[in-house]
Amino acid sequence: MKDNSKQVVRLGLIQRSIRATQDETVESTLKGIREASEQGAEFICLQELFADPYFCQTEDPDAFALAEALDGPLVQRVRAVAIECSVSVMVPIFEKRAPGVYHNSAVILGPDGQRLGMYRKMHIPDDPQFMEKYYFTPGDLGFLAVETPIGKVGPLICWDQWYPEAARLTAMAGAQVLLYPTAIGWLPSEKQEEGEAQLDAWKTIQRSHAIANGVFVAAVNRVGQEGAPDSGIEFWGHSMVIDPLGRVLAEAGEEEAVLVCDLDLSLLEQTRKWWPFFRDRRIDSYENLTQRWLED
Repeated sequence: MKDNSKQVVRLGLIQRSIRATQDETVESTLKGIREASEQGAEFICLQELFADPYFCQTEDPDAFALAEALDGPLVQRVRAVAIECSVSVMVPIFEKRAPGVYHNSAVILGPDGQRLGMYRKMHIPDDPQFMEKYYFTPGDLGFLAVETPIGKVGPLICWDQWYPEAARLTAMAGAQVLLYPTAIGWLPSEKQEEGEAQLDAWKTIQRSHAIANGVFVAAVNRVGQEGAPDSGIEFWGHSMVIDPLGRVLAEAGEEEAVLVCDLDLSLLEQTRKWWPFFRDRRIDSYENLTQRWLED
């Protein structure tokens, strides 16, 4: 007998490496969407800047030519497949908003191709080989939840995933699933000594967001070496889905993968009854969170 108390939805994550051309990369991703749909996925999330190599390893003015409008060719190609498969898709893009104003963004399409919502990455890193401040204007849409056929999803992007404030505010907006399209990996100079700890830290912070907010968390990363073997980035994959108790429901390895996972949304309410973190928040004592730092 069917348990009508369950609210089970099926999520798909497309973990891909970059091909020789943008067209080949996009076709590989579209194939992944079709495969996830055939496995019953209702909502599918793509990796950060899914169509191109991670160009932020250098500061190259020619890379701005990769940017396009929110309804540009990349979104249109994904939209056609979303309609074909009757699925919703989160499409991360390099958005050209205006001359000189670019964002690291994501468009959420419904199964009829309609734009359900969008998000602009709020936290922009500037680290060796992750030189995103050169390219991206910080997002100005805030943290939000988007109503979709599988429920309310909270779009966030990569560097956002390290900030508890971003996860908290997105959950408070009503998100049942936090989605983190990602481009993260090892630098050759660090992998031997720090690589295992870096990957573990990344996994741990996703689990902590799920637990602290009583939500599902899904992170989808790319794989493969981009740039020279001795100086580029080895993207580590490990796309994963985590439940509100911090349990890893599904995890990919370091190869290409189409990850499909069921989410029982009724677990949110159950978990928050056991761990009522939102009830016990001391909102009367958090005003200093708006400060950069607390002086002595």
